[in-house]
Amino acid sequence: MIIAIDGPAASGKGTLGKRLADHLGFAHLDTGLLYRAVASVLLGQGIPLTDRDAAADAARNLDVSHLDAPDLRGAAMGESASVISAYQPVRDALLAFQRQFGSLEPGAVLDGRDIGTVVCPDAEVKLFITATPEERARRRHLELVRRGEDVTYETILTDIRRRDERDINRATAPLKAAADAITLDTTNLDADGAFQAALAIVDRKRSKT
Repeated sequence: MIIAIDGPAASGKGTLGKRLADHLGFAHLDTGLLYRAVASVLLGQGIPLTDRDAAADAARNLDVSHLDAPDLRGAAMGESASVISAYQPVRDALLAFQRQFGSLEPGAVLDGRDIGTVVCPDAEVKLFITATPEERARRRHLELVRRGEDVTYETILTDIRRRDERDINRATAPLKAAADAITLDTTNLDADGAFQAALAIVDRKRSKT
């Protein structure tokens, strides 16, 4: 079984995806980390993020064994990933790995922005997780402050709105809910509430298969 979870930045899809995977005994992949890792390679080599050819080359040769590196979770890397994720050659280079991951048994949970629409269009369960920009900024700000980053709520809100605009309007795999996805608005839900709501959707789908 493949569970595809899409949604905008800081909607909680990553936390939800990992929790669902742990509960079900499935593998979990935060696909956003792939793009962050590509951006990290470019920045580490002093290559401008606007160098599409270098970004594609970095994606084709990406070492996926370091996706748990702490520096990939920072706000700056998220903004950088949003830039290079708009490049079609980068997405093409990472697509095969994501689809292979989705074939893992007994199942896999993948979260990102185009999982249900592009990466795994035949996923048995498709969720689109969202929340207001203000709530998403509040959550991300709290997360970053806890990790010791010196960043303001206003800066995070501006960043999230900019990333939403870029992700929704890009020509390549724009952020949108798949036609058969179930939208879950977590604005007024805590992590437990979001998990229970998502699990109920998954359980209903599994009972029908």
